[in-house]
Amino acid sequence: MDSKRRCTRNSCERPAVATLTYSYQDSTVVVGPMSIYAEPHTYDLCSEHADRVNPPRGWEVLRLEYSAAPAEEGDDLLALADAVRSPRAHTDAAVPAGSAEESTMPGSAALPTRESRTPLAPPHGDPGIARGHLRLIRE
Repeated sequence: MDSKRRCTRNSCERPAVATLTYSYQDSTVVVGPMSIYAEPHTYDLCSEHADRVNPPRGWEVLRLEYSAAPAEEGDDLLALADAVRSPRAHTDAAVPAGSAEESTMPGSAALPTRESRTPLAPPHGDPGIARGHLRLIRE
């Protein structure tokens, strides 16, 4: 699934364009533009579900303007996050170690592997508390 938020209604996979929020103190349902962050007590809705919101009996609906089409975000941070999540096109398994292709790749420096790294030495003095691979060092 990509990084764009989807409608929170069951079995709806359309992109969200509005956020629904309940104000219990004012007995008001607010349907407005997408919130910046997905929060626990808000609901992202597609345009169809946002237009069909029915409040509980005795409540008011406050509809703020929102765009009916999902906004195309050109955010560099989201693009970077998508690039990190996508599988790498070139894996270490695709090029065997020591092959001719490996040595001709531009900027290919021999990266340390788990086996070739030297383990860290424990700190001198009080060893602290160790649990598995974690260690608490006292100051």
